Amino acid sequence: MKIDQTLVSSFINKHIIVGIAYLDHEENFIEQVQLHGDILRINDSEGIVIQLSNSEKEYKLPPNISAIKEAPPGEYRFRSTGEVVVNPDFMTTWTIKKPNPNKTRD
Repeated sequence: MKIDQTLVSSFINKHIIVGIAYLDHEENFIEQVQLHGDILRINDSEGIVIQLSNSEKEYKLPPNISAIKEAPPGEYRFRSTGEVVVNPDFMTTWTIKKPNPNKTRD
């Protein structure tokens, strides 16, 4: 599916918070990662590319812009770091399930 570039332009240079929950193959919680930064670009080949705050690093998410939601105004405190992000533009959450280590691939 081709990404709508007109829609993409409304996300560029906006601040986003990202929450990622990692589960094992039986859906038991492993860890949660929280990060934030500015959206640099969105395209089919790289996905959603975020310039992480206070870093030179880029973080890439799958190119699913329907997963990006407008963030309600307020303060968002990251549990892992205690960092507070005030009034981000957007938010997105993802759940990643690890594969069963005992299952062979076809």
